[in-house]
Amino acid sequence: MTKFGLMTPLTTRRQLLLSGLALALLARNPASAKEEPLPKAALRNPRAHTSPPPAAAGKKIVMIDPGHGGIDSGAVGEEGSEEKHVVLEIANHIRQMLSSHPHIEARLTRESDHFIPLGERVEIAHQHGANLFMSIHADGFTSPDANGASVFALSNRGASSSMARYLSKRENAADEVGGVKSSQKDHYLQQVLFDLVQTDTIKNSLTLGKHVLNQIRPVHHLHSQHTEQAAFAVLKSPSIPSVLVETSFITNPSEERLLGSTAFRQKIASAIVGGIISYFNEFDANNRRP
Repeated sequence: MTKFGLMTPLTTRRQLLLSGLALALLARNPASAKEEPLPKAALRNPRAHTSPPPAAAGKKIVMIDPGHGGIDSGAVGEEGSEEKHVVLEIANHIRQMLSSHPHIEARLTRESDHFIPLGERVEIAHQHGANLFMSIHADGFTSPDANGASVFALSNRGASSSMARYLSKRENAADEVGGVKSSQKDHYLQQVLFDLVQTDTIKNSLTLGKHVLNQIRPVHHLHSQHTEQAAFAVLKSPSIPSVLVETSFITNPSEERLLGSTAFRQKIASAIVGGIISYFNEFDANNRRP
């Protein structure tokens, strides 16, 4: 498995250059800064465009994103379990467990069963000043034999495996379910300045993925032993380390039953929390801030 060195701090000359160039670009083309209205089919988060509360002094903000929601049920198990409900419960467990940590504050992109476009999930993380973004899923596959947990980071160079390619394509189709037009998607990748900091962010995301996998490995079977990469739209923040966690395959009958139990949801949530804390500890040990 490829090894990475110490995580790269994001407050760098690149980021300063990014800010300056972004201002110049917007001044040159102010119309590009305007957001297109979302289609009526997209039931938006009513809190997404209010001013988010600032984090307490010294606290890192972790944005937990329960996948799917509303009109988009996500994957559905043989017994009728819907991904959108399962992952919201796991996300709530993660937030509750992190609330006991004095230096971390967890927030959710959605707290109820409603649809949020993929790009807006990234926007919510930026509005809250998140230090970390984690999208929680329990996806499906064409074969019920597919099983185990996986962690994914963004790739700008193609998927790292056929499964990563399949799952990213499936997850990215969520906007079509909600009626979001293609012109409203991937707006970060449409920015000419995106690549200036993206390399550092992906390195940090891979490090985060490593920590999460190390915590899941003792408590649940892994589908892949290393952090996979693919072009997941929800991971395309240029500056926030972001991963997508597939907690299990809901289309696998035995894992659907596991996901339906409070004990397993708490166990997988605890492992994810352990990975988050371990990731931040590595930063603190090196006197760096993500």
